[in-house]
Formats: sequence, structure tokens, C-alpha cells
Amino acid sequence: MGSWNEWVEQALEKLDSLKLLRSLRPIHLSDDTNTDVFEFFVGLCQSDRASVEVEISETTFQKWLLDIPSPGDDLGGTGAADTEAGVWGGRFRKLILFSSNDYLGLSSHPAVTKAATQAVQKHGMGPRGSALICGYTNYHRSLESSLAELKSKEDCLLCPTGFSANMAFMTAVGNVSVLLAKGSQPSIDERVAVFSDALNHASIIDGIRLAEKQKGIAVFVYQHCDMRHLNELLTNCPMKKKVVITDSLFSMDGDFAPLIDLVKLRKKHRFLLAIDDAHATFVCGKTGGGAAELFNCANDVDICMGTLSKAAGCHGGFIACSKKWKQLIQSRGRSFIFSTSTPVPVIAAAHAAVIVAKKEMWRRRAIWNRVQDFRDLTGIPVTSPIISLIVGSEATALKASRHLLEFGFHITAIRPPTVAPNSCRLRITLSAAHTLDDLRNLTAALSQCVNFSEIGFYCTSWNARL
Repeated sequence: MGSWNEWVEQALEKLDSLKLLRSLRPIHLSDDTNTDVFEFFVGLCQSDRASVEVEISETTFQKWLLDIPSPGDDLGGTGAADTEAGVWGGRFRKLILFSSNDYLGLSSHPAVTKAATQAVQKHGMGPRGSALICGYTNYHRSLESSLAELKSKEDCLLCPTGFSANMAFMTAVGNVSVLLAKGSQPSIDERVAVFSDALNHASIIDGIRLAEKQKGIAVFVYQHCDMRHLNELLTNCPMKKKVVITDSLFSMDGDFAPLIDLVKLRKKHRFLLAIDDAHATFVCGKTGGGAAELFNCANDVDICMGTLSKAAGCHGGFIACSKKWKQLIQSRGRSFIFSTSTPVPVIAAAHAAVIVAKKEMWRRRAIWNRVQDFRDLTGIPVTSPIISLIVGSEATALKASRHLLEFGFHITAIRPPTVAPNSCRLRITLSAAHTLDDLRNLTAALSQCVNFSEIGFYCTSWNARL
């Protein structure tokens, strides 16, 4: 993508001339973490169950059954004494989580918790400031390097969340046209044409809206995963600077973007290809590199956003990209620049999660085995650990969710405005920490409230439409 390389280089030169180019200067913190002492496993252990087993108070349980809104204080009790006495809510009910994004069960892994514990004991919790001031350390840099390697990219930039990563990227894209404009504002032809899948995540959409408001981009929304429609839009667009952005694995419907077809269009139209790999990172591909690795096209994806709050079981976001793009984003990405940096213990835990995900490859095999188990048990042709069972009305979805609750499963009903009216659903997510018995019990309970042969299994959510 020579043209985009030139445009980014020119934008960096303009920022440099304006004295607006920003650099990251890691503060050094002593780090004698020895990953050799981390404990690794060859199969499920007791700590894994902590990632899928939770408790709720009896008060919360009853309100959920009756669909009574709660302010979130259903634990009961009146103060510290009640907490210490363990009387919050009187009784608790155990539930199996089938609504979490902790796909590999790493949130409770001993190596992850040990890394966080060691870091907090040495350095405390506070990140002290934004990354460009004093919140960026050698811990952050080490994690960026490991993620860049995972994504087969030259470099990586950490962000406080996956949401802020998408926001930062999109505002940086808009700034390319602003910086290179001949006048005070870019003309229509000078703006960046951004082509966005109709079902992209809200963070992409909000980033697009901000860049659009700053007059840096023009937006074109293509029908969900419709390559004919995208090709038509690209063909009829006279603008030179083009970006296509899409979720790689869609969070609500559980389907993959057609990356192979996108790569073919990229070669034809010479656009910049950016993906939000939040739900595929660590889950897909031989090494956990994500959807691009799964479809063998990592070198054809220019920018890869991701999160550490899902399969990594921690918190934070990242943008894997070239060094030049990193420099541009850290200088123009508002949600990165003006956010406090991620705390060191969280960064240490995430780095440990990257190591565990790489070493314990059986976790990826386990979650895909659970996907196959669900297919076998229900006959529903699911293609990922995100299972969207469309049941229709809001009342039907709520009734099904309450039924599952009584059987000990935490699965919430997804309703408008997240999805369109009459496409309410149960969103089930699978984990490597789930067992075959968990799946058998779940599908047995599901069969009593939904008809597998009549389930609507298709994409109708509209929360991401612009």
C-alpha cells in the first residue's frame, strides 16, 4: 500500500513541522519477573472453573425472575460489619456463566494472577498519568512487543480499552486528510473514504462519527459482509484515500467477516484494510493470532485493533500496526492521548496471559471442541464460540433467560436497542473452561424453552448501523 505509506509519512512530516509529533518514553520499573516459575497446565484444573462459576444473591435472583429493574445494590447488608459477617443477600445461588467473553478461562489462571500480584507488590496500582506523560513503562513496552509479534506487525500501541483503540485509530485516519489538506479544511476529494460494515461494533461507529464531525472522512456503509455491495461502493468512489474497516468476528451474531474476499478487493482497489479482532484474538489461529491468522492473510491486514478484556482475561486494548502508524496514532488519537494509562499490574497480568495462551494451545482446541459439541447436541450450525439464538419477541427472550436462570445458567436476553425489534435473542458464549457436561446440561435446559429446529440463526442486529 505505497500510497498510504506516503500519506502517513507526509502527515508525520506535517506534525513534526508543527511541533506536534509525540513520542513514548518508557519509565523504567524494576522487573525481575521470572516466567520460568509460572505454572502451566495440560488440561482443565480447578482454577479454570472460577472463570465460569459465579454466585448471585437470592435478592438478585428473585428480581431477575420477576424482571424487576435493580440499581445494583442487591447484595443486601448495611455496612462493613455485614460484609465481614458474610450476610450480603442472605443466600447465594451458584450459576454457570455462558455470557462471558473470557473465552480461554485465563482470568483465573495462576500465572496471570501471580504476575499481577508480583507487580502490585512492587509498584502499587496507580498508573500515575497518561502514556505520553508518565504512565508508560517498560512493562507496557514489553506487552506491546509481544502483541506485535502475535499479530505479525511491526509494532503495537496499547490503549486503555478496546473501545478507545478503535476511537484512536479512526480519529487518526481523519487527521491524515486534515493534515494534508491544501486549505483550512479538506475538500470532499481530499477526505478519507471510510467503508464500514453495517454491523460493526459501536466503538468503530463512534470513532467514525467523531472523525466525520471533524470533517476528515466521508462514510460509506456496506451491507453486512456483502462483498458485492462493497465492491460497488469502492468502484463508484472517486476519492483516492480509502479505508475498509470491519469486525473480524462479529460480537452479536458470531459470524466471521469474509477476510479472503476482502483481501482480494484490497488488491483491486488498493485500500487500507483495518480489522477489529477483539473476539478472535487468542481464540483463532494456530498461535492465537486471530482471524487473519485463521484465514492465512495476516500480511494483507494493515491495521489490527484488539482487546485484552476478552480471551486474555484482563483489561485494555491495542492497535497492531506499522511504526509510522503508531507514531501517527499516538500523536493524533484523542482517546489514547487523553486517557490515563493502564495500571502496571494489569499490564503484567496481560503479558502473562499472552505467554499462557501461546504455551497452552490445548485451550484453543478445547473451545473449538465445545463449539462442535454445541453443534452436535443441537443441530444448529454455529461457526464460532459466540452463539446468537434469535427467539423473536422481547417477552420470549426474557422468559427463556429466566428459565435458564432457574436451571443455574447465567445467560441474559439481548433486547432493543442492542438488536432490532422482534429479533431478540439469547447470546451464548462458550469457554475452554466449560466441560462437555456443562454443554449437555445447558442444551437440555435450552430444549425446554426453545425449539432448535425453529431457531432463527441469522444476522439481524442493527446496533451498529450508522
